[in-house]
Amino acid sequence: MAEYCTYEKYVFKKKLEILRSKSGRETELISLYIPSDKLVSDVINHLREEHEQASSIKSKLTSNNVKGALDFLLAKLKYLNKIPENGIVYFAGTVDTGANRAGMENEILIPPEPVPHYIFHRDSVFYLEPLEEMLRECSTYGLILLDLREATIGALVGRQTEVFKSLYSTVPGKQRKGGQSAHRFEQLRRIAIHDFYKRIGSVASGAFLKIEPSELKGILIGGHSPAKEEFNEGEFLHHELQKKVLGLFDTGYTDESGFSELINAVEDTLQGIDLVKQKKDMEIFFKGLATESGKVSYGEDNVRANLEIKAVDVLFLSEDLRSERVTLKCSVCGYENKWTRKWKASEAVPVAGDCPECGSALEVTDTIDIIGEFSELANKGSARIAFISTDFDEGSQLMIAFGGIAAVLRYNTEVH
Repeated sequence: MAEYCTYEKYVFKKKLEILRSKSGRETELISLYIPSDKLVSDVINHLREEHEQASSIKSKLTSNNVKGALDFLLAKLKYLNKIPENGIVYFAGTVDTGANRAGMENEILIPPEPVPHYIFHRDSVFYLEPLEEMLRECSTYGLILLDLREATIGALVGRQTEVFKSLYSTVPGKQRKGGQSAHRFEQLRRIAIHDFYKRIGSVASGAFLKIEPSELKGILIGGHSPAKEEFNEGEFLHHELQKKVLGLFDTGYTDESGFSELINAVEDTLQGIDLVKQKKDMEIFFKGLATESGKVSYGEDNVRANLEIKAVDVLFLSEDLRSERVTLKCSVCGYENKWTRKWKASEAVPVAGDCPECGSALEVTDTIDIIGEFSELANKGSARIAFISTDFDEGSQLMIAFGGIAAVLRYNTEVH
């Protein structure tokens, strides 16, 4: 997803959510994926063949709807001179709009990554899996925590940690049993330690080698000294994996709870990954909140007001925020009102209702996505926009406690 900035990614995800909510009454919805190396003429010929075959569909209504979708695609392809570098994806078909009604749904998307191969798919729902896979965070880091008692092996996938295996050693403590020479005891202890390191290396290698090499960005080793140093220097990992060790980090815990400690300890090494950047951003916000410096703001109305006076330095928007600003107006008396509603892909345009001033029917004159509105205001005020995931505690707090909108200010204002 490197080609997309965070706002573009949000818009793309929203379009997929809308398409995911649509369904046809029969197999009337067409999904067409065209890679860059496909000849437009070949696609047109294929669609014409499908058009002819649609005449044999038993249901006349379904046949006509399929032909209508194919006509739309053929009309669009007629004016397509060149397929974009990443390919192009078309969605077309008659969808159920409720109340026993139907309507035509058409969408054209330029994907964030190259379309791997040509796909023509007809079903009662749109085929979105290839595009949803493109949005998946592919960066993976192998995680190893160890001391002489236990080891935990897992991975940081995107912004979430996964535990693969927990291991426990048979290494004796430093106090030898009576009747055993100190030299013999130490010798047996070193053999047990070496065997434990071999077990860790074998399990970790087996787990990490299953990950696509292009996805495994590195391996992080945490735990107590000198165990982690001995493990790394002994090269107990597969030789290809040993090259991917990014560093050794001190952690107080070597069970699953130590993963958070390890991730926090690797900020300098992994400064570029989303999780670390987002955690650091939220720390700044919560620190400002705790010190009551007056240089933080939260909530839709307060943050909007600070954006309008260009006082915002960093704007925080939750990736789970789905709201839109609706403008209602009365054409008779001029009454106008704006309100914010939670947006869902499956919901229809909001009903306006009656004017509270004169009783006439209100009209919806404008609907704007909140993230789109706030992003535009932030750009005008040269504020940095940070999209925050809910996959970690502070990110969840942003959405639950602060409505998914917050900001760090350049200076103290009266609006918080």
